Parts: sequence; structure tokens; C-alpha cells
Amino acid sequence: MRHVINALGVLDNPNLQIQPSAGDRQAMAYSSTGQNVDARSLADARASGLTAVNLTLGHVAGSAEPFEATVADIAGWNDCLRRHPEALRPVLSAPDLDAACAAGQVGVIYGFQNTEMLGADLGRIGVFAGLGVRVIQLTYNGRNAVGCGATVAQDTGLTPFGAEVVQQLQAHGVLVDLSHSSERTGLDALALAQRPLAITHTGCRALADHPRNKSDATLRRLAERGGVVGIYAMPYLREAGQPLAADWIAHIEHAWQVCGEDHVGLGTDGGTTAIDDMAAYRAQLAAETELRRAMGIGAPGEGPDVCLFLPDLCGPTQFTRLAELLASRGHGAARIDKLLGGNFRRVMGEAWGPVRGERGH
Repeated sequence: MRHVINALGVLDNPNLQIQPSAGDRQAMAYSSTGQNVDARSLADARASGLTAVNLTLGHVAGSAEPFEATVADIAGWNDCLRRHPEALRPVLSAPDLDAACAAGQVGVIYGFQNTEMLGADLGRIGVFAGLGVRVIQLTYNGRNAVGCGATVAQDTGLTPFGAEVVQQLQAHGVLVDLSHSSERTGLDALALAQRPLAITHTGCRALADHPRNKSDATLRRLAERGGVVGIYAMPYLREAGQPLAADWIAHIEHAWQVCGEDHVGLGTDGGTTAIDDMAAYRAQLAAETELRRAMGIGAPGEGPDVCLFLPDLCGPTQFTRLAELLASRGHGAARIDKLLGGNFRRVMGEAWGPVRGERGH
């Protein structure tokens, strides 16, 4: 069974979003609720061979109350899944990934890209796990109660509360995601984790010295602890200019060298539906870049001239074409299959399964 697992991505049709937003854009920032999932985006996702995708739900940034916004978003996605039972399958366990693959469906993994919706209440971890959340990222780019994000100038690492959060996430069978975290926060979490962790979407800092990319030291430690890194198809693959397929491949190959082929996967941070109107997209991208800057969550290299996808490797053929390009460079089928989804299938099973010593239910 060949899995294609996007460890961080979207199911939206981006063409439905290329229009002015009404209301308070800061309050609405990163709200999803599945409203931009349509027949085209579902068909593209299935045509791409996608087994499952980890979607960002709930509060990432913005002025809306984090807990309330997150609960509302989960309800919205629950409704989306109910509307599309033939195409989408909720993923609560690793066998759900296999079932989605066998049925030709796309598995939907609920994930967070922040922990601000926890407030100071560790009990909310159990609440969200009970609502189906299976991946939680410790920080976004800034500082929160758990630790430091990638763009924080003074990296003080994981807080005492953050250490408790990591322990409780793993106790509840939630995969801890170190994407966007600072160097020290990530290493602190790796030092105390009892189960493998993931970095769902990042690049290699050795190739592009950008705060959103991870150092070889972090990547090596992640692999040593059994984790998996997902390489994204984002602007940060280069320090300047538009990344292309060759940049994605270079980061994948570097990660293989550092981590080994059992610890590298894909987390594109994008979808499988192509943009129809690039001029409108660039105008939207300029507005989004300015909003992120105003909110203090932007990162170096973001701008209207750099697409948030690879222009020469996008759309529903992206995974097939990537596999073909890697094969043409001499990489074997087994290694490519691990990259496409086998490694994340393994680490998700280990993170979501019963705690060692427990009986299965």
C-alpha cells in the first residue's frame, strides 16, 4: 500500500479565496471551517493520490478569542466531512490512513499550528484530543506560554508550562509538531519527549539560512528520537527569489543525508489545486503579506513576488512528478515511497497508539 501523506497542507480551492475579504481581517486571520472546499479541490486531491493531509484548524493568529475560534472551526470541519463522506474520511488512528488509501478517499487529520487555544489549562489537551485533534504544533512564529517561535530574537526555549504541555500531548496520543519553533524550544521538547515527534513542514537551514528552516543539529536529533521531518514547498527554500522543484529536491536530499531515509517526508504547506488567475493571486498575496507584517507574524522573504508554491511543480500531479524526478536522480522506489507517506504513516502510528504499557482499546 503506497501512502501519500501531506504532513501539513490544505484541501481548499485557492481560486475561491482570490477576492477581497469583508469584515475584520485580523480577527478572521487563518479561519478555515472548510468553506473553500469544493468539487474541484476534492477531485484534484483524489487525483493527486493523496492518502491524507494534516489540516490547520483553529487559532493560529488574529484577534479572535483563541479557544472559541478553535472550537467553532472544528465544528465547521466536522460539517464539511459530513457533506463529503464519499471523498473525505476523518483520521483518528493509523488504521484510518490505511482505510482511506484503500477506499480512494482523502483522510483528514485535524491539526493546530499554535497552542494559544489551551490558555493556561492543560485539561484542554484532553478536550481537543477528544474532538479529534491529532497533531498540535507548540508555537507559531512568535512567543507564547509554551515557548519561543522561529522569529523570536531572544530564544529562551521551552517554558515549564511548555514541558507539561509536551508531556500531556504525548499522554493523550497527540503528535507533537516542532514546526515554527525556535531552535532551543525544539531541542528542549526533543530532550523530554517519550514518543517520536515531527516537524511537519520546514526546510534545511544548511541550504537556506532562514529562521523557518531547521539546523542539522535539530534534524539529526529528531531522527535519533525516531521522528520525521516534512519538507515544504515554500519560499524559505531559498534565501531570496522564487524556489522551484530543484530547490525542493535539494532540501529533500540534504535531509536524507542528515536524517536517513526513514525520517524524511513531505509537508508542502499547500494544496493540489492550481491557481487560475496569477495576477489576482499576486494581489491577494501582497495583501496577505502586509497583514502578516502588521500582525507581527511575518517571516523574512515573504512578498508578492514569491509564490507560496513551486510554479514548476504544483497542481494534482505534484507528487507523481516529484517521484519521477527523484527516480531520475537514482533514488529507489522504496526510498521514494517512504518519503511520500510511509515514514509519516509510521510516526503517526507510534504517536497516536496506546502509551507503552497500556492495553489497546
